[in-house]
Amino acid sequence: MITFGGSSRQSLASLRVTLDGKISSLSSADCVTVSSDLFAVLTTLNSSIGLRRALTDPSRDVESKSVLVSDIFGKVIGATALAVVDAAIALRWSSPSQLAGAIEQIAIESESSAANHEGKLDLVQDEIFEFGRTLVANNDLRQALNSRETDGPAKQALITSIFTSKFSPFSVRLLNSLVAGLSGRSIEQALSAYAHGVAARRDRVTAHVRTAIALSDGQRTKLVDALTKQIGQPVHINVEIDPSVIGGVAIRFADEVIDGTIVNRLAEASRALVG
Repeated sequence: MITFGGSSRQSLASLRVTLDGKISSLSSADCVTVSSDLFAVLTTLNSSIGLRRALTDPSRDVESKSVLVSDIFGKVIGATALAVVDAAIALRWSSPSQLAGAIEQIAIESESSAANHEGKLDLVQDEIFEFGRTLVANNDLRQALNSRETDGPAKQALITSIFTSKFSPFSVRLLNSLVAGLSGRSIEQALSAYAHGVAARRDRVTAHVRTAIALSDGQRTKLVDALTKQIGQPVHINVEIDPSVIGGVAIRFADEVIDGTIVNRLAEASRALVG
């Protein structure tokens, strides 16, 4: 799995926000299409170091990069995926490979969003984990998927034949993309990146709520509806009863915090008075 640090980490976070905005009103099927388009872009990026360098060259202006992206991908992917790629090339990446890694992560998260629309995101996370266990238990399968003598389509056919009847369509599509785009990685290394991508999307649609008292069914429904509207994806909430919370609720999802507790408001007022 590529480690994103410094400017690349900030750029990936920004790209996730872009993805949220682009897919917030899309259906599950539309999210699948965006994911497929982004994986197609990834295939092209992985096949050309020259293209990766051109799209991450800090001395090259964003407009010329956008023209290049449009020339290459404008007629083969949809407008939503094209807008995501345009957003990616406008950001700063520590290396050309990190742009490709970010596109891969966002493609995974778009497929995960499709699963989330149908209430299957937890299932996908479990199935990706189960696939890893299968690799450990089946050396022949692991060797076949790691082999450089077997091309991508043959590996995809193997995945389809074994897992179509066992896993959800979301997981099968992700695994097919995984084995077709190893790019010099072992199957285990690539799987780590995919598991991280699915978990990252799950973090963005799971809200951790702290409140002094238990929420009623009506309050939970209103809170879920409000967060779903804000995030643009179906949201699951985990509620923690915390006696230190005085009125209101504190909500965290991914790296964002919404703190509406009296304790926090008093602290803010105190800081304002001191200031």
